[in-house]
Amino acid sequence: MADNECVEILSNQLSEIARSSELVDAFAERNGVPMKTGYEINVALDELLTNTISYGYSDQGEHKIELRMSLVNGVWTIVLSDSAKAFNPLDKADPDVNVPLEERQIGGLGIYFVRKLMDSVEYRREDGRNIITLKKHVPPAAGAQK
Repeated sequence: MADNECVEILSNQLSEIARSSELVDAFAERNGVPMKTGYEINVALDELLTNTISYGYSDQGEHKIELRMSLVNGVWTIVLSDSAKAFNPLDKADPDVNVPLEERQIGGLGIYFVRKLMDSVEYRREDGRNIITLKKHVPPAAGAQK
């Protein structure tokens, strides 16, 4: 597999979020991606994985979550695929962030951050799997040749 591609299988354990972060950091470093972009990807993945692992499965069994990453033509694409119960995070309305904190409804802020941090977020359900595709434009590395 090329440096600009990565496929990993994570289990439905919260400890896997740290491993996904390490995978993102290594991928970013291999591809000269600015730290800020890698951080934004990690925030989005942390939110999505936490939701899937914490709420997506009706049993305590082991389930696999596929994480695919690629960087092509300056676009970092991340695809998460899991067999958790169907859930489209894009169906949730953005919270009103102008309402004082103590008056806000609980939940929804994480998905809001995912939408704000990524350039595009897509969801589909296919063959009993949730598939979330995130895309982020990667600015050229400092000092990169044009």
